[in-house]
Amino acid sequence: MLRFISLRLLFALPALWLIFTMVFLLAHIEPGDPVQQMLGEGARAEDLQQLRHALGLDLPISVQYGRYLSGIAHGNLGESFRFQQPVTRIILSRYPATLELAIFALFVCAAIGIPAGTLAAERRGQTTDHAVGVLTLFGLSVPNFALGPVLILIFSVILGWLPVSGRGGPLHLILPAITLGAALAAILTRMVRTSVIEELSSDYVRTARAKGLSNSAVLFRHAFRNALIPIITILGLQFGTLLAGTIVTESIFSWPGVGRLAVQAIEARDYPLLQGCILLIAVSYVLVNLLTDLVYATVDPRVRLE
Repeated sequence: MLRFISLRLLFALPALWLIFTMVFLLAHIEPGDPVQQMLGEGARAEDLQQLRHALGLDLPISVQYGRYLSGIAHGNLGESFRFQQPVTRIILSRYPATLELAIFALFVCAAIGIPAGTLAAERRGQTTDHAVGVLTLFGLSVPNFALGPVLILIFSVILGWLPVSGRGGPLHLILPAITLGAALAAILTRMVRTSVIEELSSDYVRTARAKGLSNSAVLFRHAFRNALIPIITILGLQFGTLLAGTIVTESIFSWPGVGRLAVQAIEARDYPLLQGCILLIAVSYVLVNLLTDLVYATVDPRVRLE
């Protein structure tokens, strides 16, 4: 087990390095001067040059890149241009909010996708199956930047049932979690339906039916359990997608997470903060995929990680 984890982390290093490099280059190639944004349009050239030198932005790109990698190796992500605080402290203070939203959105996704996909598989070709197919197509067709404002209009403005934005009690989580998890629920529903249908056509299912087991016993004790591996795979990938995809949703609902922080960093041309946000999301994605592989062996003893 330890060897498997070590190898997976070792194989993830090149991917993480590529992500760090791409983010660094894109942040510096993008038009705009962070120093100009910090001091304003009327700042004197001497003040601009002095601040640019203090931040190290007057150094060659190669030198800045070397310092950036050296800082990552030592656990130092630098200091935010905008907030004048260590990047690590800022993103760690926002990460719990993003993690909370992603977990709740994944719960919404699973609560919709698994029952709907299982029901559609059990009633394949019937009206229920067709209805689920239409709903999943609708979920896939509506992007979250369109669904979010519609939900706000209906449930916050017109009905007044839920808060519009911010992070507070459980009610604040409902709209952003549904917005974030709706499209993924549609994908999961189709995946569950396909996996369960495949298992229902297996020989062991026909044997179970021949023994006189009820449809529910065949479906849940046999077919669904053996269909869990692809379902766990898609759930693991979706959780990583949720962590990376909170940028739009957090901006719509003013959710104080890493996604909204990344948008603020882009607007302010805050290179260290943007790089720190992307770094945290990338590392989280890798760890989620590793955890998914470890869950395989727990769910299905036939899977051997080594």
